[in-house]
Amino acid sequence: MTDYSLIDSHCHIVFDSFKDDLDEVAARWRLEGVKSLLHACVEPSEIPFIKELANRFPEMRYAVGVHPLDTSHWNFNTIDILKQAACDDSRVVAIGELGLDLFKDKNLDSQLSILLPQLELAHELKLPVIVHCRNAANEMLNVLQDLKLKGSCPQGVMHCWSGNVAEMNKFLALGFYVSFSGNVTFPKAKDIHECAKNVPSNRFLVETDSPFLSPVPLRGKRNEPSYVKHVAEYIAELRNEPFTKIAENSTSNARRLFCLP
Repeated sequence: MTDYSLIDSHCHIVFDSFKDDLDEVAARWRLEGVKSLLHACVEPSEIPFIKELANRFPEMRYAVGVHPLDTSHWNFNTIDILKQAACDDSRVVAIGELGLDLFKDKNLDSQLSILLPQLELAHELKLPVIVHCRNAANEMLNVLQDLKLKGSCPQGVMHCWSGNVAEMNKFLALGFYVSFSGNVTFPKAKDIHECAKNVPSNRFLVETDSPFLSPVPLRGKRNEPSYVKHVAEYIAELRNEPFTKIAENSTSNARRLFCLP
């Protein structure tokens, strides 16, 4: 038994890279004090398989949504599929991951066309959103600030944060949380380091984004939920705070935002 609790607030263990050893992966996350994990969704065909994982691992909750780089998976009835999935299972605690990615694609109009309905759905269902935002902070802020003015901006988290302090503060001002992944441990990620030092203690989460972005000292390996401990340890070092305090704060923040067990 560990004397701390951790929550991996964003992972993708439904991917094929976990198909052969998932029970061992689960044993490791439990051994490392990961009490809950939140599974993100990139497109609707994943939902039945993620639901099966939630049946298999009682500490798991999940989101439903369409990733900004998966616009090709959006159809006339996608929003109805997402809404039905969220209403059918109380373990769906968020909409996402949704957002904007102008690093890998420049189709801003197409991405906005699937982002806005998902944000509206989250507001309707009173669920938080998991936001993927890469090279698109200004565009994402414009969308969320407009919804805020209309009184229809959902709560949520900027997942796998990779921006600077000025951008972070604008999302924090909208009531969003910021989640740090393995990239916070990268030596050259100076902007992310500054964000981790300056984020309020009641507004940050930790995550793995498994199987991507393994933290130092495990870069190059498949990432997995147990490695979230390395993220929390590195943030503790950056903030000059005890690891147990980072674990406690990030866990209570995730439970509050997502209503996790």
